[in-house]
Amino acid sequence: MAQTLKLAHRSTSAFRNLTEAWAESLLKSPEKVIKRHKSLADVPGPSAISFLADIFLRGGLSRLHELQLQGKAKYGPVWKASFGPILTVHVADPALIEQVLRQEGKHPIRSDLSSWKDYRQHRGHSYGLLTAEGEEWQQFRSILGKHMLKPKEVESYTGVLNDVVGDLIKKLNHQRRQNPNLIVKDISSEFYKFGLEGISSVLFESRIGCLETTVPKETEKFIKSINTMFVMTLLTMAMPKFLHKIFRKPWQKFCESWDYMFAFAKGHIDKRMADVADKVARGEKVEGKYLTYYLAQEKIPMKSVYSNVTELLLAGVDTISSTLSWSLYELARHPQIQAALYKEITSVLQGQEVPSAADVARMPLMKAVVKEVLRLYPVIPGNARVIADNDVQIGEYTIPKKTLITLCHYATSRDEKYFSNPNEFQPERWLKKDESHHPYASIPFGFGKRSCIGRRIAELEVYLALSRILTHFEVRPECLETVVKPMTRTLLVPDREINLQFLER
Repeated sequence: MAQTLKLAHRSTSAFRNLTEAWAESLLKSPEKVIKRHKSLADVPGPSAISFLADIFLRGGLSRLHELQLQGKAKYGPVWKASFGPILTVHVADPALIEQVLRQEGKHPIRSDLSSWKDYRQHRGHSYGLLTAEGEEWQQFRSILGKHMLKPKEVESYTGVLNDVVGDLIKKLNHQRRQNPNLIVKDISSEFYKFGLEGISSVLFESRIGCLETTVPKETEKFIKSINTMFVMTLLTMAMPKFLHKIFRKPWQKFCESWDYMFAFAKGHIDKRMADVADKVARGEKVEGKYLTYYLAQEKIPMKSVYSNVTELLLAGVDTISSTLSWSLYELARHPQIQAALYKEITSVLQGQEVPSAADVARMPLMKAVVKEVLRLYPVIPGNARVIADNDVQIGEYTIPKKTLITLCHYATSRDEKYFSNPNEFQPERWLKKDESHHPYASIPFGFGKRSCIGRRIAELEVYLALSRILTHFEVRPECLETVVKPMTRTLLVPDREINLQFLER
């Protein structure tokens, strides 16, 4: 009995010693402990009040792209913040962005765009490619993709786009002659009108007068409506819906802008459809070379045609305007790169005045310049995803489905970990075979099914325009000391006018 008690005592002492040793090892080596599952609650980030103070008291909504850099520096590659009623998880690392995008499923949602959807419900409009979801979105994407993503189909728009570029050259010539120093003021405004004229030609195969000396009043109003709508988008999304009835002006201006945009698009669509009906009535053959015609042939409701065309008018304009504006701004400040690009263009064209799609495809420096501009100034500084079908794994965090996730492209494309001298304009970085970049560090057109459907048309239009502009003009800054910085207006835009000198070659 005594022996049994002694053995039991020894066993108890051994167990106690083992337990104490195990506990001590846990305290000394926490990395050996199985990590606790991390959830949305564990994601770091500022308080809602602190984040809103950063936005509204320290620079306003125009600083949202800079907050990406600050957030990453303070909290790491994943952090969360509340923007009014909207909670969003920010992701600012290429590998983690890739991880999110590879989990987006069959029908990815780009972002909620709640105020855009609220307006459509309010007015009884259909959704278009930018606002539709699920099977409806897939249908629109499939229809438009046949005519906007296939290289051969895109090349068919070269003639129409070159006609618009020709008018742009005439407009720039006219504008520079109005100034004794051959300065074109506010170049972004000119390129905005060029972008709208170009996308209108592709959509309607008709011109709306953006590049005329005097722009038609209805077209001018359409341009102002787009600008107002984008400014009001962030404001209306940040406000809970009940505040729309208390502070009515933002929502009212937002709706008025959309009202005019829908009416403008509908007027041009109806005119083109009437022209087609007249030709059919006369027994003439109808060959549609514009997107509205293709949409109408798919037998989708006209309300859906109106919505898709209206949204496509918005989607193409800022991409063209922003990319061309920043391209010439940087080329003017880097004359050696501009000279090299001019040499490449003239070498390919060999005296030919109007380039083709095949010509610009043989201009590697041209493509590198545009890539570098879109790295420094992505048109959409922060894309978004809402994964509706399943929870999302982002690094060590599991984020619940239907959470808004912001992909911080501005932060990743200016990260020195992935790009040497990240704030410098260096197109040659894209030409060096020994210098590779993470494929998700700079994705200005997005990725996968929700990537920009107008990418190929936009790139072609930019290449054609830059080729012609640099063939005709040497571009210099009005004042080398004036530095233009980007600001957020839903999209990324210049914070002041870009004024450039155009010297005839």
